[in-house]
Amino acid sequence: MKLVVVESPAKAKTINKYLGKDYKVLASYGHIRDLPSKNGSVDTDNDFEMVWEADAKSAKRISEIAAALKDADTLILATDPDREGEAISWHLIEALKKRRALKKDVAIERVVFNAITKNAVTQAMQQPRAIDAELVDAYLARRALDYLVGFNLSPVLWRKLPGSRSAGRVQSVALRLICERENEIESFRAQEYWNVTAELRAPDGSPFEARLTSLDGETLKKFTLGNKGDADRALEIVRTGGYSVTGVEAKPVKRNPPPPFITSTLQQEASRKLGFTAKRTMQAAQKLYEEGRITYMRTDGVNMAEEAYAAARSMIQSNYGARYLPENTRRYSSKAKNAQEAHEAIRPTDFNLPPEAYHGDGDLKKLYTLVWRRAVASQMEAAVFERTTIDLTSKDRRAGLRASGQVVVFDGFIRLYTEDRDDPVDGDDDDSGKRLPKLNEGQHTDLIKAVSSQHFTEPPPRFTEASLVKRLEELGIGRPSTYASTLATLEDRQYVRLDQKRLIPEDKGRLVTAFLENFFKRYVEYDFTAGLEEQLDVISDGKLDWKAFLRDFWKQFAADIEGTKDLRVSEVLDALNTALEKHVFPSQDADGNPVANPRLCPSCKEGELSIKVGKFGAFVGCSRHPDCKYTRQFSSEGGEGAAISPDGNEIGLHPEKGEMIYLKSGRFGPYVEMANGEKPKRASLAKADNPAELTLARAVELLSLPREIGPHPEDGEMILANFGRFGPYVQHGKTYANLKDPRDVFTIGVNHAVALIADKRAKAAAGGGRGGVAALKTLGEHPDGGAIEVFAGRYGPYVKWEKVNATLPKDMAPETVTLEQALELVNAKAGSGKKKAAPKKAAAKKPAAKKKAPAKAKTEAGGDA
Repeated sequence: MKLVVVESPAKAKTINKYLGKDYKVLASYGHIRDLPSKNGSVDTDNDFEMVWEADAKSAKRISEIAAALKDADTLILATDPDREGEAISWHLIEALKKRRALKKDVAIERVVFNAITKNAVTQAMQQPRAIDAELVDAYLARRALDYLVGFNLSPVLWRKLPGSRSAGRVQSVALRLICERENEIESFRAQEYWNVTAELRAPDGSPFEARLTSLDGETLKKFTLGNKGDADRALEIVRTGGYSVTGVEAKPVKRNPPPPFITSTLQQEASRKLGFTAKRTMQAAQKLYEEGRITYMRTDGVNMAEEAYAAARSMIQSNYGARYLPENTRRYSSKAKNAQEAHEAIRPTDFNLPPEAYHGDGDLKKLYTLVWRRAVASQMEAAVFERTTIDLTSKDRRAGLRASGQVVVFDGFIRLYTEDRDDPVDGDDDDSGKRLPKLNEGQHTDLIKAVSSQHFTEPPPRFTEASLVKRLEELGIGRPSTYASTLATLEDRQYVRLDQKRLIPEDKGRLVTAFLENFFKRYVEYDFTAGLEEQLDVISDGKLDWKAFLRDFWKQFAADIEGTKDLRVSEVLDALNTALEKHVFPSQDADGNPVANPRLCPSCKEGELSIKVGKFGAFVGCSRHPDCKYTRQFSSEGGEGAAISPDGNEIGLHPEKGEMIYLKSGRFGPYVEMANGEKPKRASLAKADNPAELTLARAVELLSLPREIGPHPEDGEMILANFGRFGPYVQHGKTYANLKDPRDVFTIGVNHAVALIADKRAKAAAGGGRGGVAALKTLGEHPDGGAIEVFAGRYGPYVKWEKVNATLPKDMAPETVTLEQALELVNAKAGSGKKKAAPKKAAAKKPAAKKKAPAKAKTEAGGDA
């Protein structure tokens, strides 16, 4: 019997159909071992020896494979055809050797296939090879590098910048790109310019439009007409009229199709056309691959197999005709930096299965359609356009106009597919589909009207996931397989948020970037990161020893980490005040008026405003604290915070209470306040509320909270809805259930609220009790001792280690949280200086505590986190 091991059960199921009864196919369920999240997993003092561990689930898979091996004469490793796939095969062999489950007479074969089709699988089985040691070396180097960066740099962030989550080799550089773009947007100053256009009539009566391109013999540039006065003078000259044609140029323009998808371009187009995140795209692509519908989806190769070229051309000939089929096969070369091109492009495995014949649902159908159309279009004839340019001159020779048009002569590949763009390119003429009348040189035209239009330059656009992936690829940073996880990590860490498909850096992300740029600049430089990527590729080619590479990197990196030991938080804050000055202390108010001293405390008029850090993140406070208690949010969101008076802005009188309602700003953001006996009544604004547009009705609504929804049917106790520090929720007794939409606070009914509360209690009841409170589950032991458990709390689920509680992020489900994730959360919380963090206090008694602190750090898992 031959035992075949693949990564996923879906892949195993598909392959099992193609192999006979002499084969048994099992799944490893991805990686079976990883570096544990503790000090020494990569031993820098012992030539980078790496310690691997398998969790309980992986150990069970290894046992199943070992048991099946007893009846096998051949072990066939059929994991994915890339570095990660090679690593999984290597890990499996090492784990089986450790268990002494590999008999001497068992043959070990490595097979790879780029598509899960019967032909591809059976051919691969006939061409086995050994495990590629050089590819494994490249994996080991990459994994060790990411561990060393994340494991050593993240604790520095926790100590020097409380509230920060992690840093990573690719993650931090991607974050820097997003933050730099935001800086460009904030420092951008719009510049005014004017255009003049004329509507003309040709001799045959056809109207057409032309724009002013020259004035008094000088060619107009973008800012030549810089104000209304310039535009009015130009308009007066244009209205002289008497235009005759001085030049006509009509020329054909060919547009060739784009190549088939690679990983990055698939993510980009799925984002533009389908609105998919990179993670969602890769999940759908993985399923299509495992179904045998598309080729392997992690690739930077732009060409297809010869049989695929033949199949695509045959399909084009049959369905679109000979005119759409170019004479020769189209072959492409990659423009991406560091492209390996070891695998095929992403294409359908069967070109004769058009999208309408594929019966997959939802995302799979959408993505298959995209892949099929792009691959077929890549082999179609070029599209042909006719671009026409007509130049005209006024009778007094002072004004020159130009009309441009472009029409499709032959649609070619665009009949099937057109590539989208994230943002328009400056200077593009929107001439697509614009037809011009037939004109000859010397003919006269009539001026119907001329108008001027005002314009302003626009700031560079924020990155979309698609444009960020494109930029990372251009810089040679990261690999196609890491982009989705890198973007997901940035959002999971709450360093960035996605708003209308645009990536916006959160204050936490800008703080981390500013810190790294000031104290670890080398490791967020684009050229340095791309250089590391190139060296890793050289290792995979067998031209560089992976341990020599790590030794060279570690020597400088360890010295840089050591250099921060004596760095005081005050020094960090001084650097951040300077680096983020334009963002945190804007030199203009909300109305665009200059501010004489942006850092002067608006409350005491004496102190200086400065960035401060607390357990809930960064905020701005006065240097005269505690005498002056002025605080505000870290950023003022375009001046909104600064526009709120220290004494509060009057919103209006409460219609029932008759008390004045004020809008104020605090360290947690803007809030409304109203006198209410000895203790004023306060309510924070929701994230969707704009302080500048706050109405009296909305302020009254917020102050009405908590809202009474109705009595609970079981005990009659009132169910309440309100906003808390961690978002909107409903409450019954001591049970708190989160609401997804802030608007639900004011609209949710009794039935829905009862269902949410019941669901929350059911989850809390699972897994037994601890001190009267039910633990959802126990994750394992902390490296310093003590169990780490998951609980349900009033503000949502949290993990607990001894006396340290850390709330789970909203996108992290308590059912799926891992021990590694929990370790990071509790250590970040313990590192924020909480008095109740007993383990940290105990560690301070030991001389070696500083060295042991990183033991709590979380490894940057899986390539780059």
